[in-house]
Amino acid sequence: MTEQILRPPAEIKYAEELDWLESIDDGPKPFSWRLSPRMVRLFILGSEPSDGLDRKIEQKWFGDRTFVERSIVTLASDRGLLLIGDPGTGKSWLAELLAAAICRNSTLVVQGTAGTTEDHIKYSWNVSMVIAKGQSRESLIPSPIMTAMEQGMIGRFEELTRATSDVQDALISILSEKYISIPELEHDNTVFARPGFSIIATANSRDRGVNDLSSALKRRFNFVRIPVVTNKNREAEIIRFRTAELLRRHQIDLEVPPSLLDILLRSFADLRAAAESATSDDEKLESSLSTAEQIGILEDAILHSNFFGERTLTPEILAGSLVGALARRSPEDLAILNKYLHGVVEPRSKEEGGLWPAFLDGGRQAIAALS
Repeated sequence: MTEQILRPPAEIKYAEELDWLESIDDGPKPFSWRLSPRMVRLFILGSEPSDGLDRKIEQKWFGDRTFVERSIVTLASDRGLLLIGDPGTGKSWLAELLAAAICRNSTLVVQGTAGTTEDHIKYSWNVSMVIAKGQSRESLIPSPIMTAMEQGMIGRFEELTRATSDVQDALISILSEKYISIPELEHDNTVFARPGFSIIATANSRDRGVNDLSSALKRRFNFVRIPVVTNKNREAEIIRFRTAELLRRHQIDLEVPPSLLDILLRSFADLRAAAESATSDDEKLESSLSTAEQIGILEDAILHSNFFGERTLTPEILAGSLVGALARRSPEDLAILNKYLHGVVEPRSKEEGGLWPAFLDGGRQAIAALS
């Protein structure tokens, strides 16, 4: 089944693993949870020899275990969970894994945008049925959040701060009272949340000031801040994990040399350090330089190598993908990247040699093509 879905949700992708964990789980489960809190944590963070399992559970989210544990504890209470952090820190992936492990359904999602309305959170109407038979529960179209309430599942709200204030405020009564009123109906006009219902919201910390959350809404969420991954070894683990998934999905037989991965990691570390020391926005790349962007650059380079290269990942192709992904503003970003190549990569290529000279040449060619 997964072969027929472009991007299977976590509960389908890891269905066999979730079935197995559920079959051996004898721990206490809150509400209607499919797995106990300990098994939810194990599913997300992977197993260790001390767990004494008959099979290995791979780690799927790479971060501090305290963030996962606090998220699980929050969802076992009656409060909503708000995962907040910079772009590319894995907030949405963690939210998906939590929902998949707890209720085996991570697809009850509302995407926050400027066009998100209160109907997307509560309900709307099937106009044809309303005209034919009038307003009724049959002609009502429940939102993903209402469906989660009715079924005692986890509803997700992505990019909460991108939604307008009046839409955000519609969540207050849902999180507080745990029901939605349908005033258009005379009977059967209240949808009550079943035990197990909760909401996981994500918010981009760089969007602060776009549509700030009200104090009333903040009080109804437990905040878990997900920091940017700065540990080189941890970041390398994440990139290797995602790259292996990419290669399997595309059925590509291509090896990523460790030396090229090291070049990518060191380049991002250098560019992050330059961004931190910059005195104005014009001296910073528009990119957030997140782990997710590194994965995207590596994916672009792998696909380019597979389709248009010699099925070998080279430093020139990697440099071209890096410049192409990070040069979003012209001339600002191009000037920053050019300064990096001449000020950091050029001296390093002379001192260390290896693949750095080819990476330097590839970067220069990519910048020249865009200038």
